[in-house]
Amino acid sequence: MQTQPFVNLKDRILANCSRVIVGKNDIIEQIVVCLIASGHILLEDVPGTGKTMLLRAFAKSIGGDFRRIQFTPDLMPSDLTGINFFNQKKGEFEFRPGPLFAQVILADEINRATPRSQSALLEVMEEKQITVDGTSYAMKQPYMVMASQNPLESYGTFPLPEAQLDRFFMRLRLGYMTRDEEIGVLRRPDSLKLLEELEPVILQGELEALQESYSQVRVGDDIAGYMMDLVEATRRSELLLSGVSTRGSLALYRACQIFAALQGRDYVIPEDVKREAVWVLPHRLTLVNQSHLDSVRFLENLLDEIPVPLEKL
Repeated sequence: MQTQPFVNLKDRILANCSRVIVGKNDIIEQIVVCLIASGHILLEDVPGTGKTMLLRAFAKSIGGDFRRIQFTPDLMPSDLTGINFFNQKKGEFEFRPGPLFAQVILADEINRATPRSQSALLEVMEEKQITVDGTSYAMKQPYMVMASQNPLESYGTFPLPEAQLDRFFMRLRLGYMTRDEEIGVLRRPDSLKLLEELEPVILQGELEALQESYSQVRVGDDIAGYMMDLVEATRRSELLLSGVSTRGSLALYRACQIFAALQGRDYVIPEDVKREAVWVLPHRLTLVNQSHLDSVRFLENLLDEIPVPLEKL
């Protein structure tokens, strides 16, 4: 298969987003992986690290409609999906779509909304459609939900249930910029002005072609076995209440294929599995004791213990 189209798409999106977001090329690359996989992202980070700006730049790069939704305890499901209202001029009911009908959604502080409102996202994330009063509406593609939550503040929040966490393709963390990067941001023009200058960099039909072809990336039997060794180890561990689901193992498999293609390879290597596992799997793990070990450290320890398949000469 030809991998150069994958590399070209990644390079164009990185160059475009980097005009606004500094020093986060690895995170932007993972968002590209999610985009090609038609997946969604859970973004955990403290306020003010550029989550909204990153997603707005990404939405402009792919030419998609962007909507930011502030999740609060009084948010209702109909505030997200839309409602049927009676139009007195026409004398009939008319559907008014909600903000979920955009293509790139930032669900800001998703854990501040009640479980009832959080559940409004389940159908659209899994099936790319919204059902209101028995009528289903298909979402325009590409479609991506990026939800954020503050990992430091838990007062007045409603933690996402495991079933909903499992529907996020990846969990990412931006982190702070380096000292030199932040000084550069302080001295440059306003980010909003730079954002307005961004233009779409994806050609019509380009993304659809990549989404259809990434499955041709070869995954050897040893590599597939290495993935399953990792998945099964989470299911056997006494430190976990629940391990990685089948949806999680499928997500890891697809992420490795796409990441390999973005590097210009038509085959997956063990390093791809190690790199993608720390983004794809940790939020799918439920630890017995959260205070002593977080899921990322647990997975990193597991990766150190599981033998890596070696190339046979």
